[in-house]
Amino acid sequence: MSYPPLAELSARLERFQEVLRNSGMDGALLVQGADLVYFCGTTQSAHLYVPARGPALFMVRRSMRRIDPALLPAEVVPLRRLDEIPGHLAARGLAMPGVLGMELDVLPVNLFRRYQKIFPGQIVDCSLQIRELRAVKSAYELGLLKESAAVMDSVFARIPEMLRAGMCELELAARLEAEARCAGHMGLVRVRGFNQEFFWGCLLAGPSGGVPSYFDGPLGGPGFTPAFPFGVGKHSIAPGEPVMVDYVGVVNGYQVDMTRVFALHYLPEDLLDAHETALSIQNALVEAARPGVTGGELYELALEMATAAGLQEHFMGCGDQVRFIGHGVGLELNELPVLARGVKDKLQPGMVVALEPKFVFPGRGAVGIENTFAVGEQGLEKLTNYPDDVVIVR
Repeated sequence: MSYPPLAELSARLERFQEVLRNSGMDGALLVQGADLVYFCGTTQSAHLYVPARGPALFMVRRSMRRIDPALLPAEVVPLRRLDEIPGHLAARGLAMPGVLGMELDVLPVNLFRRYQKIFPGQIVDCSLQIRELRAVKSAYELGLLKESAAVMDSVFARIPEMLRAGMCELELAARLEAEARCAGHMGLVRVRGFNQEFFWGCLLAGPSGGVPSYFDGPLGGPGFTPAFPFGVGKHSIAPGEPVMVDYVGVVNGYQVDMTRVFALHYLPEDLLDAHETALSIQNALVEAARPGVTGGELYELALEMATAAGLQEHFMGCGDQVRFIGHGVGLELNELPVLARGVKDKLQPGMVVALEPKFVFPGRGAVGIENTFAVGEQGLEKLTNYPDDVVIVR
């Protein structure tokens, strides 16, 4: 385990400083974990101050002993109290910012009010600018994503030997998750936003695949309790049921999202047909997705194909349908771009997206596919490469 190259981190900070200058901000104070990882390679109890011009300052409460200053693109100093921040800036010749950017999409109101007392100028939201920067991955980041994908491909390849009739979803999920942990899964899936509590994913057999949830996605699952009504339950897996495995792989901080369907002995023809439709939609999206294409255009293409197949009411849910067909991934599961109805933002080279056409049948289960792709100059490169077809375990 190592920090990103110093040149990589420095380049990220330089791009952000250019954005700050173009947006009329004098500096930014960042506290959110994924953003600290992006700019400094580590998440600690810390504040990163990035001036529009000049060296950045990484102020660490816990733990200074985990930090090697030589590996960071900012000066590192200890911070005991928030009211010490102005003194740290003044000691380095940095003026108090008149316009300060902060991550207001995730910053709690009580903390925001404390920062207002420390910074007398205007505090504005810089979260969108950071997310737009992070949406376009460097060659180094793409390499990390490919490593995560390769590990998850190998983990999914073990599922057929684990699956047997009569075992409950929980047992199969536990075996899969143990395999992932032994392969290097870091155990944390970052999702940006308030109350975005999430596990690694869900393994849903038969009727569990048709249970909706609070989560903004096509799948939900029963979970164990109303306290967390999401994901795997205790349904016993029977022959002929679709076993949908939808997991996020995070081996080195960067996440890939993938889904495959397994079944014992057979799967009913109509569910096989629906899965084939999902594959056709995925393949059409791969052909259509190019730099300059909008997320809204891709969603409408997918919906048109689902409707032509007579599967519109099952597309991306059933009753609780979502209006997207894919999403960006990286340090967080819900990065830009969003491939959704009405979205006019265009794909750019270096973006990484998860495409997930799925069909949900209440009482019977779910079928479909999800793969992670990198956007290149000429189209999409598939990163998750375990076979897409339904895997029938005899």
